[in-house]
Amino acid sequence: MDLSSFSAASLDEVTGALRACNAAASFAPTVAAGRPYPSVDALVARAGEVSQALPWDEVAQALAAHPRIGDRVSGDSAEAASSRQEQAAMSTAEDDVRAALLQGNRDYEARFDHVFLIRAAGRTPAEMLAELRRRLAHSAEQERPEVLEQLAQITELRVRGLVS
Repeated sequence: MDLSSFSAASLDEVTGALRACNAAASFAPTVAAGRPYPSVDALVARAGEVSQALPWDEVAQALAAHPRIGDRVSGDSAEAASSRQEQAAMSTAEDDVRAALLQGNRDYEARFDHVFLIRAAGRTPAEMLAELRRRLAHSAEQERPEVLEQLAQITELRVRGLVS
């Protein structure tokens, strides 16, 4: 789908495609309501803005749709395909890094009660592990803005991929 077909598609088609980019309930209808966008960059920027402004209960919805870093993602949904592509670097992870990420995920979830979210695209497994360890030291108040930023970055990448 390119930008012109995104603009011309039915609301149901566009919201369905956008839900694969961010599963928060208000995200897809809010972004779809802004059509037509003058450029891909404007659409991507709006997707990031909407993601950053989500209430925490909707962030939790979006987080529930994301697999753990290091998990082998299965399924044929658009969300699963995006996650596999974004986490492609994990296929090269050393066993000790993979094990540390899996344990770090468990520790993070016990501490914050949600999945550790990080933009995996463009990062090595070791970089993701270092970020996980850094963020484990956060309070909940410190961690929420990081989660919102990572969600926005992931959403922006997915929306750009949707219309490119």
